Amino acid sequence: MKIDVHTHILPEKWPDLNKKYNKQGFLTIEHHKPCCAKMMIGDRVFREITDNSWSHTKRIEECDEHQVSMQVLSTVPVMFSYWAKPNETLDLAKHLNDHIAQTVNDNPSRFIGLGTLPMQDAKLAVKELERIMKDLGLAGIEIGTHIQGKNLDDPEICEVLGACEEMNAAVFVHPWDMMGKERMPEYWLPWLVGMPAETALAICSMIFGGVFEKFKKLRVCFAHGGGSFPFTIGRIEHGFKVRPDLVQTKNMVNPRNYLGKFYLDSLVHDESALKFLIDLIGEDNIVLGSDYPFPLGEHIPGKLIEGMAELNNVVKEKLLWKNAAEFLGITELIKKMYSEAGN
Repeated sequence: MKIDVHTHILPEKWPDLNKKYNKQGFLTIEHHKPCCAKMMIGDRVFREITDNSWSHTKRIEECDEHQVSMQVLSTVPVMFSYWAKPNETLDLAKHLNDHIAQTVNDNPSRFIGLGTLPMQDAKLAVKELERIMKDLGLAGIEIGTHIQGKNLDDPEICEVLGACEEMNAAVFVHPWDMMGKERMPEYWLPWLVGMPAETALAICSMIFGGVFEKFKKLRVCFAHGGGSFPFTIGRIEHGFKVRPDLVQTKNMVNPRNYLGKFYLDSLVHDESALKFLIDLIGEDNIVLGSDYPFPLGEHIPGKLIEGMAELNNVVKEKLLWKNAAEFLGITELIKKMYSEAGN
């Protein structure tokens, strides 16, 4: 069995909010030929996508081909739209969340859903979170590594994270709008360098800002193997010790103590890196993530895990699905589902 925690989905079409709100910046979609579309920001092509970005039938076909039992669906991070007015972002979020919920409801044995929120307004975000969890029946939310420049220890963001803990909502943190992108105009560097740094910033903000200390039951998973955080933990801990005046301003707990308190996905593209992650944060805290259906993802989800000869079947099962079920809070649901199917 495989549960892929890191996959992205879009509706086949969505409202043109640029026209609705008489402003620019919202993405639109242009279906320019069969099974293909362009995601547009104004007249600029942000990304070309194919029908596996919206067709649940195509997704299930490709899941079957790669023996993926379930996908966890979340929106494409560029759709977060935290820059807009809160009610405008909420409008888009509701459309995206309703689409994910419908896809899950149509295929409950193949998909689990994560919603998106207008995180720039805590009250609106919590209200939509309630709808996501109670009415739509999703497993949690996907959020960005920052909210328009506010790091994840910001008090308003913590208000939403506290509500996630209270409602038992899983939180998947994905990098977006990478810092320093103005210095990285070439070589796809925002995705190759900026994204790992964004995730490290998010993790450090939550650790040093005392978020994990305040919300001890909050379940959080960071994309792309935690970015550059795992490979700089020694430097991070050293800084904590030698400059407490600068680092220990809100939380005096050693950052290494939080290893194993959150999840990382397995998307590191390197066997040695994945082995290091397992050794660092434990075999119970790595979940399968592929970034389907995009080119920087693992094109055969779980291939890296399955190909590591030093991992026994017990560990592989944890990485391929059991840890994901725990992160999502669906372990009992999975057991029931497969018991009823006679597996």
